[in-house]
Amino acid sequence: MKTAEYLAINPRGKVPALIDDGFVLWESSAIVEYLEEHYPERPVLPGSYRSRATARRIVSEACCYLYPSLRGVMEQILFRPDGDSDPRALDGFLQNLHRELAYFEAALSDDFFAGSLSVADFAMYPLLALVNRLQEIQPQHNMASFIGPRLAAFMGRIEQLPYFTKTLPPHWKG
Repeated sequence: MKTAEYLAINPRGKVPALIDDGFVLWESSAIVEYLEEHYPERPVLPGSYRSRATARRIVSEACCYLYPSLRGVMEQILFRPDGDSDPRALDGFLQNLHRELAYFEAALSDDFFAGSLSVADFAMYPLLALVNRLQEIQPQHNMASFIGPRLAAFMGRIEQLPYFTKTLPPHWKG
């Protein structure tokens, strides 16, 4: 994401980024709105106004509550030179992450977060996948146990989507 080639697509060096018929766009919310308007035959928001509101709420909660906990864990175990994490800070982030994942485990009452496959699921899946990636890197923290059976089944459903493999970051393949 920091290569000159990618920075030409997204100067912020973050994901996601979209290239659609030569049009380049980054930032998740802008991409969602663009897709919703440009491809109405394949909506990313559910059909009913209540389901759309639920999807937007899940996206907001994932960004405001789950991601900061996950980011704190990443900062402590990935971004510290020589593994010099602050054990107390790491423990706090892990506790928050566990609490947030338990919340989303309870919130998932159907196959997908807003009833049908939507932006809510597209926001949640990468965060859950990142928990699993961190588990692979630092198994001693037992983060795999934070993802309950509903979230694990949800992840399996997302991974079965026909276009799933096309969306994996290159460094996650193989």
